[in-house]
Amino acid sequence: MKILVTGASGTVGKALTAVAVNSGDEVIAWNRHTAPPDNPDAGQHILDTVQPQALVHLAIPSQGTGRHDEGRLVNITWTERLARAARDRNIPFLYVSTVMVYTDNAKGPFYPDMVPDATEGYGGEKRRGELAAQEANPNAIIARIGWQIGHGPGGNNMIDFFYNKMRDEGVIHASRKWLPATSFVEDTAKALRTIVHKAIPGVYLINSNDQWNFYAIAQALNQRHGGAWRIEPNEDFVYDQRMLDDRVIIPSLADRFPELQQFR
Repeated sequence: MKILVTGASGTVGKALTAVAVNSGDEVIAWNRHTAPPDNPDAGQHILDTVQPQALVHLAIPSQGTGRHDEGRLVNITWTERLARAARDRNIPFLYVSTVMVYTDNAKGPFYPDMVPDATEGYGGEKRRGELAAQEANPNAIIARIGWQIGHGPGGNNMIDFFYNKMRDEGVIHASRKWLPATSFVEDTAKALRTIVHKAIPGVYLINSNDQWNFYAIAQALNQRHGGAWRIEPNEDFVYDQRMLDDRVIIPSLADRFPELQQFR
């Protein structure tokens, strides 16, 4: 499959590209310099030139360019335009959303048929992006993902967060009452590729955490990464953020991460 991907240089985008290419797909990265999200004609030219067989919208405004209301532009306006373009070309369109469409006041665990409640901030914009995609393209595919676990500092992932916390504060505070939605980035990428290839419209939830609290996850990651982090437990944040979807085949954290078992 020839897949055109926005946000291909991001944490999940790089992983998706690697997984897809290794599985025999051709991946073309959308170039936001030559076709920025506020230039529909340039975007049309890319689509006409590439002639993709699927379109994956991963891009977020992680590095601002100074455009007015850039969050809305990338997360909502561009999403709607891409969804409509995919509809017109009769190709699968996948919009990668986030667990943050559920606020901290929502009651988890979350299932695909549960309506998100975020109205403000990043989660609110991503939720409006989901609605824009579905309105523009009845066959749109929405995939909500959680906090990604990488393998080192750099990029938007949990390991980078831990390194930064230790550098800036010398301690990582981790709640035993928070069950985060999370998965290793390669597993997320494999699930996304599978969803694109199946091309069945709807909302999908991608998460590997079936039972583990944040303190246990942090402790196990600390052990895997040399044990140099100072991790202090608390119960300050009480939240079951898990996303559960039995249609999505993804390894559990314990399968990928046997160090967890000793922190049960």
